[in-house]
Amino acid sequence: MNTIGQPIHASGALRGVRVLDFSRVRAGPTCVRMLADFGADVIRIEPPKGVDPNEGMFAADRMGGDFQNLNRNKRSLTLNMKKPGAMQLLERLIKQADVVVENWRPDVKARLGLDYESLKKINPRIILASISGFGQDGPYAERPGFDQIAQGMGGIMSVTGFPGQGPVRAGLAVADSSTGLYASIGIMVALLERQQSGQGQWVHASLLHSMIAMMDFQAARYLNDNDVPVQVGNSHPTSAPMGLFEASDGHFNLGASGNGSWIRLCNLLGKPEWINDPELSTEKLRVKNRERCDAIINEIFRTRPVAYWVDALNEAGVPAGPVYTIPQMFDDVQIKHLGVVKSVESAQGPMRHFLTQPVALSRTPADVVRTAPGWGEHTDEILKGVGYDEAGIAALREQGVV
Repeated sequence: MNTIGQPIHASGALRGVRVLDFSRVRAGPTCVRMLADFGADVIRIEPPKGVDPNEGMFAADRMGGDFQNLNRNKRSLTLNMKKPGAMQLLERLIKQADVVVENWRPDVKARLGLDYESLKKINPRIILASISGFGQDGPYAERPGFDQIAQGMGGIMSVTGFPGQGPVRAGLAVADSSTGLYASIGIMVALLERQQSGQGQWVHASLLHSMIAMMDFQAARYLNDNDVPVQVGNSHPTSAPMGLFEASDGHFNLGASGNGSWIRLCNLLGKPEWINDPELSTEKLRVKNRERCDAIINEIFRTRPVAYWVDALNEAGVPAGPVYTIPQMFDDVQIKHLGVVKSVESAQGPMRHFLTQPVALSRTPADVVRTAPGWGEHTDEILKGVGYDEAGIAALREQGVV
């Protein structure tokens, strides 16, 4: 039985799974957050204060919303991996762990002795998840990777924005976040496969590959139809009328894709003659003549407010929704009903507010049960769990290992 301290499990789904988290910034912590929210015991291993010159990028503001949201439900152990004795400590942890997650450049883990071949000699059941910018090998493997670089190389910036505007980044870290999610799926598949084989394996995901995978239908259009996607602003590239429209007091999104929705929209707007209009009667024609299609619809939409059209359209079976600011989003009744936000009191006193996992399980749902850990907050309890006594812990501190 594993004995690393006494974790507080957020869920029963992954109870018994131990994760050593060496990851930093966003993709790795996103991956591990999902495991922690579903009940894994996650030990965040980070250098002691002042050891890493880049710590301000990912760990300085422990109470900040971003750090808290990425690192809730985790425990923290500080470890200076440059010190003698660090590897001996790590071997104890690795023997009791199921998963190791890292996002170093590919050569770093081999230099540290934490590559997959080294890890499986210590624990054949271990699963190593490696997250990188460009992959574990190949001509770009040693390049540092960041979300916006992957967005640029992965194609999304070429299709985001308005025609002629030039490349535009997405307004969220889509490459980082998707890579974290893909990596967590890979880990859970590897855990499931291990029940059959008894063996661990190496899971790796990259920002570049994940970003291209997120391009999905846009990339498939080019590969199979030689149709090069371009910027189309707020319109959908292959459906119409679908996109952003104007009401008398603001904007809303309309999704009248397909002939069924088109017919319902025409009837709602009192324009049944549009159904068989020679320029609008099919989806392809409406895309081809999008400018005229959107203009005649907007002329009617501008006569009434957003709330009227959203209600009327949905009642008629035509998808539509408002365009919210962030505060408006959190104030929506359905978003409140879904439990998108969970508030937890921190050890330091103030409440912290977290985004919950968007996937629901009926018996073992994810949860947020504690805030992100303080720097090395759980070092002593974790060390005791792998056999160190008070004198041993004091010696490690004296040597600067923890």
